[in-house]
Amino acid sequence: MTLLLSIDAGTTSVKAGIFTPNGESLAIERVEYTIDIPQPGYAELDPEIYWRASVQAVRQAVSHSGADVKQITAVTVSSQGETVIPVDNRGHPLHPAILWLDNRAIDEASWLHEQIGQRAYNIAGIPEISPTWTACKILWLKNHFREIFENTHKFLLVQDWLVYRLTGQFVTDGSISCTTLLMDITRNCWWQDSLGILDLPDHLLCEIYDPGAIAGQLTRAAAEQMGLAPKTSVVLGGMDQAVGAIGAGNYSPGIISETTGAALAIQITIPRPDIDHSRRISVNIHSAPGMYLFQPFCPTAGLALQWFRDVFGEPEISTAKLQGKDPYDVLTDMAALASPGCDGLLMLPHLSGSLTPIVNSAARGVFSGFSLAHQKSHFVRAILEAVAFMLRRNLEVAVSSGIEVYEIRTSGGGARSKLWNQIKADVCNIPVVSLASEEAALLGDAILGGVATGVFASLEEGIKQMVALADMTNPGPNQVTYDGLYARYCDLDDTLDQYFRR
Repeated sequence: MTLLLSIDAGTTSVKAGIFTPNGESLAIERVEYTIDIPQPGYAELDPEIYWRASVQAVRQAVSHSGADVKQITAVTVSSQGETVIPVDNRGHPLHPAILWLDNRAIDEASWLHEQIGQRAYNIAGIPEISPTWTACKILWLKNHFREIFENTHKFLLVQDWLVYRLTGQFVTDGSISCTTLLMDITRNCWWQDSLGILDLPDHLLCEIYDPGAIAGQLTRAAAEQMGLAPKTSVVLGGMDQAVGAIGAGNYSPGIISETTGAALAIQITIPRPDIDHSRRISVNIHSAPGMYLFQPFCPTAGLALQWFRDVFGEPEISTAKLQGKDPYDVLTDMAALASPGCDGLLMLPHLSGSLTPIVNSAARGVFSGFSLAHQKSHFVRAILEAVAFMLRRNLEVAVSSGIEVYEIRTSGGGARSKLWNQIKADVCNIPVVSLASEEAALLGDAILGGVATGVFASLEEGIKQMVALADMTNPGPNQVTYDGLYARYCDLDDTLDQYFRR
């Protein structure tokens, strides 16, 4: 039996999945880790944690599935974007990974905006330069740790780092590298003007392959650590959101998908990168051949709920443990007790700045309008509603560019919650469809791995064989109520945007 293995490295966990070519999931394993916040605005992680978590997740998936590793034809890797890892000529990290949500490079972003801000959208698909983008983080390293910059052999993204550990090859692909502010997305090559401004030789970056290409073969050392067979093909998946779109069946124009994981990412497949004349929506390279993605992105969605769980949810964590439940289920059950609108409580979920449709790295999370009558249930529901409001606000920008939205396909951890799906459907007044496999990124990776190794003749065939839809949640009677609440959310968001900038 042919099997396909996927590895997806996210912000707070690595996931591994083993699939059959008909879409059956034999095992999904997740290994969590905690990001380091050494000071406000910073977000780091020891790169070795990504590798150790990947090894543990893969070993658990193999063990729990009972899979014969000799039947695994491809290991496909995807990850979060923008996070940068400088390594020396032996492949050893020189600095903790600077995560995509890290905002330390504010001055560098401002300087790069002056240098290339007017050209960034046409060349790189980036509407506004913020500290998120990899180029800003590399420039920060150059300005503050010159010795590290000068001793760096390669600047890697998380996918690049894992692929190197698996194969010994320094390679990347357009889907994961398109948001670095270093890539020309129309020519699928490094943007020489940007590299020149940073004085960054392109030999310090990986060779760019197409998404879905074979990066190399599993080395004997990596195979031993992973518990896999040597020489298994290792495939480039791309950015987690792009492979997630494939796992949702979103590979051609007219389909909308969204992922509520640590962040909220919306994926809208488009045939060309120049559709949005307002230049407000980020354009990424799709992992589907020849396609692009509008990708509105909001840094903290599920991460806001995780923060609340970790800081205020100890009783719910204990209850969940006693009942054999997920703490998030306990929290969302609690949220269902609060009425829509949370009796006047509103939340802004910008715990680590905002990116779309308002770019403001100084923005922060807010609970507004609570009184002595409010309970914990109101605060949990306010987080769920805030993410739904953020989703609607971004969809409205896409619609203003001529995009039609008939259905939202949802994936990620947030898609498990029927309450959250209902809130999204009510707030956006659009049906929300969940997937039979909630791990769309892992499924998309498996499809790409199958295409790369000849299991499927085409991407279309792989999607037809592996992607299945589950439940549809239609807008309910609360839709009218949420229209008024959404207007209040936008008012608060716009008002405090200027406050945070001051």
